[in-house]
Amino acid sequence: MSMSAISQYDDVDFSELLALSDDEVVTHSYVRDIRMPSGRVIALVTLDNGRDHTRPNTLGPASLTELGEVYDALRDRASRGEIHAVATTGKPFILAAGADLSKVSDIPSKAAAKKLAQLGHKVLGKQAELGVPSFVFTNGLALGGGVEIGLNADYRTIDASCPAFALPEVFLGILPGWGGAWLLPNLIGIENALKVVIENPLKQNRMLKASDVLEMGIADAMFSSANFLEDSLKWADGVLGGSVEVKRPNVPGKLERLAKWDIAIGIARKSLESKIGSVPKSPYAALELLQAAKKSSKAEGFAAEDEALSELIAGDQFAASIYAFNLVQKRAKRPAGAPDKKLARKVTKVGVIGAGLMASQFALLFVRRLRVPVVITDIDQARVDKGLDYIRGEIATLLEKKRISPDEANRLNALVTGTTDRSLFADCDWVIEAVFEELGVKQDVFGEIEKIVSPEAILATNTSSLSVEQIGAKLANPERLVGFHFFNPVAVMPLIEVVRTPSTDESTLATAMATAAALKKNAVITRDTPGFVVNRILAKVLGEAMHAVDTGTPFSVVDDAVRPFGLPMLPFVLLELVGLKVGAHVLDTHHSAFPERFFRSDSLHKLADLGKIYERDGKGKIKGIDKAAQKIVDEASKGQEKPQTADELRRRLEDGLADEVHRMLEDEVVVGAEDIDLCMILGAGYPFQMGGLTPYLDREGASERVFGSTFHTPPLRGVK
Repeated sequence: MSMSAISQYDDVDFSELLALSDDEVVTHSYVRDIRMPSGRVIALVTLDNGRDHTRPNTLGPASLTELGEVYDALRDRASRGEIHAVATTGKPFILAAGADLSKVSDIPSKAAAKKLAQLGHKVLGKQAELGVPSFVFTNGLALGGGVEIGLNADYRTIDASCPAFALPEVFLGILPGWGGAWLLPNLIGIENALKVVIENPLKQNRMLKASDVLEMGIADAMFSSANFLEDSLKWADGVLGGSVEVKRPNVPGKLERLAKWDIAIGIARKSLESKIGSVPKSPYAALELLQAAKKSSKAEGFAAEDEALSELIAGDQFAASIYAFNLVQKRAKRPAGAPDKKLARKVTKVGVIGAGLMASQFALLFVRRLRVPVVITDIDQARVDKGLDYIRGEIATLLEKKRISPDEANRLNALVTGTTDRSLFADCDWVIEAVFEELGVKQDVFGEIEKIVSPEAILATNTSSLSVEQIGAKLANPERLVGFHFFNPVAVMPLIEVVRTPSTDESTLATAMATAAALKKNAVITRDTPGFVVNRILAKVLGEAMHAVDTGTPFSVVDDAVRPFGLPMLPFVLLELVGLKVGAHVLDTHHSAFPERFFRSDSLHKLADLGKIYERDGKGKIKGIDKAAQKIVDEASKGQEKPQTADELRRRLEDGLADEVHRMLEDEVVVGAEDIDLCMILGAGYPFQMGGLTPYLDREGASERVFGSTFHTPPLRGVK
């Protein structure tokens, strides 16, 4: 292509997109001239949607069109010598959060999706054709297209306190399609670009700090918030006058393009295959664009982005991602079935029964988030001391990493105590147990503690598989008992299943929900039923996987059957992670509750005694199935060999899961299918790009096969 990257869009009709913008929250482009002491005039464009910080600037079709018209007018003024540069910034603390996702998800066709990509390129790319230097002053939050505004400019500054800077598109099932996939690697080198475009989004949308942005060379200068705009303008004036020299240390040279580029791409591809498999489309599409950016022209790079972005926007995975995004951003913040917050009681002291690893993690989380006294107990002082040592060690680590101040560390340490004298629990108004997963043990500890605490104190159990109602069967006041099921590791996993028994009163439930929110966790209310949500789904998957190998299906075939689900890890890897004894117990529990639908596995108990399924090298990398483990399942399958193909097992799994989810909804385990998906995303790491579980089951036809309908009407699909 010999045309410029912008002129290639001159014949594109964007009127179809503008028809979608009737209810768009328009980000307006306001212009004012800034005359510098040097006499030069900088035209400053400020993006502002007129809302407060809770509604960041976004770029829908109308917003982009207005910005394009402003840049055209400034180009004309520059040609007349009226201005010497154009700078773009945002409303206070916010540049832009990128494309308006509500508008993107309304795109009716692949052709329209391509026009949205082209419109973004055309408008943001105008900064390179103004006839005068262009600057972007990143004064705060910049995500996705907000970052690409700057990438399309000649020079960039950033506020040192910028709270969020990232290209998160791959996390949402798309890719940086307004120049990011071509401009970024040619600005900061392929390794840095891979980190920003692919690696960080797949690490739970990791953000860049302003210092990282500067060090990589995405920004040319960094200034403090106090005088950010003034300092950025002075710096820009210095660049215009030649007194400020701009150096970019990571711009790729010939050597990087000849050798390093393709090697980095190859390493990234292998890493993706080992970590996420091959089901997610967006990371690999982004990888292809980053690889091509080594040799392609800007016009060719932009055209490739147009095609790749439109393909992804129109696909099933983006529709599922937007659904998942809305679950996490909206439904998780307004939990279905939650009682009035006004009914919640204040928690002023927490008691933790148990001092093992899980209990110690609870204590640390409660003291960090609630900032109230926390007391732990166990059967002897040695266990209590070990728990306290763990908690204080974690506080010391936080201090060492400068995540807390010395004063805060001292306060946290002072708030945590340990004792074998349970009478010290008398003034606790929240008590949570983390003892051995056995009904009698849990009943006994609650029976003892109930006699000590006040009648209003909340009793919470972290059970993962036992009946919460049965745990409270011997309580005098079972109405103040609630399930409060964390996921491991406690500090990282964002979900708590709040389990309501028939006796749990509204005040107890409201307190549990308020406490979960104070812990900065997302809570989903479930009925008291075996496995609640996450473990019931996982028990179905793991039980079917073990049954398959117990009846002669090779481990590798089971893995092949499950891969299309896009799960964060394969079944037997997950079993080793959670612990084979724990996995065997979960399968036993579900088989006892639902013997006609859930399998238990004698061979899994034997594998638990063996302690492993896989043979690993010194670095923990899987080499293959352990010989002794293989022998155990071979023995189990003798005389009942009914091996399945990957396709047969996949269909069996899909239909079994559709049936189980349908039963859960009919039994009102949760309010809706959305809650099951939310649980699986937050509690089991199901990928955004699959939308959790139910959209996948609808798309694959399992819902229709099993109960003659779908979980979502219409099913969540892409467009043509």
